Amino acid sequence: MSAIFDSPISGAVRTVSNTTPVASGAPERTVALLGGEAVPLARFLAEVRGLAAQLPDRPYAVNLCEDRYRFLVAFCAVAARGQTTLLPPSRTRGAIEDVRAHHPDSYCLGDADPCDCDPLAPLPHFVRVPAELPQAPGATPLIHDDHIVAIGYTSGSTGVPKANAKRWQDFRLGALQNRAALPLPVDGRASVVVATVPPQHMYGMEMSVLLPLLGHVAVHRGRPFFPDDVVAALASVEGARVLVTTPVHLRALLDAGVALPPLAAIVSATAPLDDGMAREAEARFDCEVREVFGSTETCIIAHRRTAIETAWTPLPGVRLQPQPDGTAVEAAHLETPVVLADLVELCADGRFVLRGRHADMLEIAGKRASLGDLTRRLLAVPGVTDGAVLQLDEADGRGIRRIAAVVVAPDQDETAILAALRSSLDPVFLPRRLRRVDALPRNETGKLPRQALLALLRGD
Repeated sequence: MSAIFDSPISGAVRTVSNTTPVASGAPERTVALLGGEAVPLARFLAEVRGLAAQLPDRPYAVNLCEDRYRFLVAFCAVAARGQTTLLPPSRTRGAIEDVRAHHPDSYCLGDADPCDCDPLAPLPHFVRVPAELPQAPGATPLIHDDHIVAIGYTSGSTGVPKANAKRWQDFRLGALQNRAALPLPVDGRASVVVATVPPQHMYGMEMSVLLPLLGHVAVHRGRPFFPDDVVAALASVEGARVLVTTPVHLRALLDAGVALPPLAAIVSATAPLDDGMAREAEARFDCEVREVFGSTETCIIAHRRTAIETAWTPLPGVRLQPQPDGTAVEAAHLETPVVLADLVELCADGRFVLRGRHADMLEIAGKRASLGDLTRRLLAVPGVTDGAVLQLDEADGRGIRRIAAVVVAPDQDETAILAALRSSLDPVFLPRRLRRVDALPRNETGKLPRQALLALLRGD
């Protein structure tokens, strides 16, 4: 594993070839807000050193911390030991064990009983982060740029989760680009992130972990879920507030009719943001809604103000090359080009428009459609509050893989929903199986793992 070097906290940072500090800025700058208490960089680094000294000597750690600040300290402590943080697609027992099966020499690190496990069958090699974080004197940990600080696993929304290694220099460059792309104040006011997404998700990692480390931004320790919790979290901090959220959470805030404290910006990702919802949010909350586009494989690579534009603006240095089966992405923070399943159309001004995903494109009886468009039409049916359309794995007697749908519609029945879809869909794309449920099995970021949808259709 990579060796780590130290340099003094105060004064000039000692330069070591190919290494950079785990966090930057003046010792007194605020890294996180714990209730009404501001945590300065000097205390944060002392707690990183203190926790790092207590970690086991293993190469990999699964960071399960619920508290965002403890996640931040644990992530840096693991890196300071020259270890790698594993980020499973969820914190369920099955997802954790799947990741550890690929890394049997790993341990789990958390601040609470993990994943509601049976006390008679606890997670093996679980290390509890103390309620009162230990502190240790010393110098600022430096990390080799090529050290793999994290391995993120995809959500499994299109199949089996895949591992993606992230070097420290990849994270550093991405954080600086994200900071520049956000509509944050330039008048010297401190920016504070309040996030509804978990830090284990790559979007949450970029916006609520790396920005506070490298982007001179503070972060609120919690992960508010319900609208009233979001209001309370935002009201508890001062400065230029940035709400990092998802379309699912943003819809809940709008439907609840809550009033939010003044915001510098709202950032949305993990699922397409409807332009009408973006306009409604900008009008209601009096700030820009900035949608970011990326993936676990690439991290964030583009942004747009969805209320007024369709095209995406790539981050500096990002280059896209359309291919028949997707899009190749090149960027300074990517060690090698990454091919995404997303289909794009390049604009003359350097921006691009998304045209769907290669895996979502359907061809039945010589006719074409996309699952994304079919889902949008399903959600437009009166009475439908949530839903998803997918193509089944098995084929019928004619070799055709039919369309199915899972829908949340408390006041509608299947017959009425199908009747409404017939007015806007070609008959070959009508769901042959439609199941009404009380709620969709969305994960912590609002995504829908394919296997969970198939289980719902089977009645599991």
